[in-house]
Amino acid sequence: MATAVPAWRSADLPIRVGISSCLLGQEVRYDGGHQKDAYITGVLARHFTWVPVCPEMEVGMGVPREPIRLVGDAAAPRLLGVTSGTDHTDRMNEFARRRVQELVRRGLSGYVLKRASPSCGMERVKLYGEKEGESGPPRRAGVGLFARALLDALPLLPVEEEGRLNDSRLRDNFITRVFAYRRLAALGEMRPRPGDIVSFHTAHKYLLLAHSPTAYARLGRLVAQLKGESMPAWLDRYRDAFMRALQVPATPKKHVNVLQHILGFFKDRLPAAEKRELLAVIADYAAGLVPLIVPITLINHHVARFEVAYVRDQIYLRPHPKELMLRNHV
Repeated sequence: MATAVPAWRSADLPIRVGISSCLLGQEVRYDGGHQKDAYITGVLARHFTWVPVCPEMEVGMGVPREPIRLVGDAAAPRLLGVTSGTDHTDRMNEFARRRVQELVRRGLSGYVLKRASPSCGMERVKLYGEKEGESGPPRRAGVGLFARALLDALPLLPVEEEGRLNDSRLRDNFITRVFAYRRLAALGEMRPRPGDIVSFHTAHKYLLLAHSPTAYARLGRLVAQLKGESMPAWLDRYRDAFMRALQVPATPKKHVNVLQHILGFFKDRLPAAEKRELLAVIADYAAGLVPLIVPITLINHHVARFEVAYVRDQIYLRPHPKELMLRNHV
């Protein structure tokens, strides 16, 4: 009898991701324009259900509208009209807190923000002095007011700016975290028993190792303590440690370590020539000559060939749909 696939492994999990509305092509910018992003509306739209938000429109500023900017202290900036000086700070902060709580109830698995926006930028937003011309040009030290509320309320939620998604490693890390966040949420939704937890953790071991060997060891110790704690409290601790582990970027060196671990499961079964081939491919990846997908593909071939169930079930080998081709870049 075939073993039932746990809900968190389902390929049909709906994945809702918040997004700045202008990135979808909605004409909501101050000048009536948009910032439609082809990757977001093309490739990612086939896998995510977008939940659009434009804080400036939703707070009632309208289109077209006076441009706004951040002014003053980086820790508590004010949001002012560029020409009139109209202060939108309190209204935006109140809106942001309320809107973020609504988004929490929507069960988001990630968020893509518009870079440089005084409402949505997550870093390096222009921050102006209190007086015209004060301290020279603006500093790149601000965080948009809505973005700050989002990041404060949901510190584990995968959040990125659309500009940073042009970097292949940042894009891979973000999308890996989005899918992992959704699997983790699905695990919690099924009211897991200890065996379900162990199965989930075991399947993610090599993915965790590729991001943070330190967190990998810490999470292993946490799972060993599972039976002695209240399940809701334990899940909160595990969720926090799990997502913070994946926030640490994976690197070629850590990927090579994982690939060599996996090789250990079947190296004694490989003919000498095939073992040399796989080692050479891993070395080529380490040297930056081939993308990660090359050794992964060869390993998947041998795992299926020798029916290595433990490795076959590792999320590391397929952390996101292959159609996204995130591991095809050197």
